[in-house]
Amino acid sequence: MPAIPLRRILYTAEAVTEGGRSGHGRTSDGRLEVELSVPDDMGGKGGSGTNPEQLFAIGYGACFQSTILSIAQGHKLDAGDSRITARVGIGPTGYGGFGIQVALDLHAPHLVPAAAAYLMAEAHQRCPYSNATRGNIQVMLNVDGTPIEEIARSDQGAA
Repeated sequence: MPAIPLRRILYTAEAVTEGGRSGHGRTSDGRLEVELSVPDDMGGKGGSGTNPEQLFAIGYGACFQSTILSIAQGHKLDAGDSRITARVGIGPTGYGGFGIQVALDLHAPHLVPAAAAYLMAEAHQRCPYSNATRGNIQVMLNVDGTPIEEIARSDQGAA
């Protein structure tokens, strides 16, 4: 399926990087400036800098949780005190390149698991990061470590 063009651009972030994974990055507005380091696990020197996977995890997690909060509000569900843990893994694809995969885990203390799983599934259809990655990378959705598909199966068994 070809990419769907946006009807209009609401905001554009611009960043400049130099030196690749062992370099430096900054946004054009000066609000974010980071040193980058290759993790030991990837054969790098480690160091105090962040890496693209950490930045992607924060961006995806923040956007996904905002989507959850919006959907919850519309359905009068209490997603207060919730949090998303985003895990971004990188590794070889087996086809000569590298790829990433994502696991998003929702902790929502005021929601029953079925409601939390519903919010995760709905957010995955609306979140810009999910839409951008759909069909390109594996994204696993969990509630407190349990896959949402498993929650849906157990909820159907209880009915």
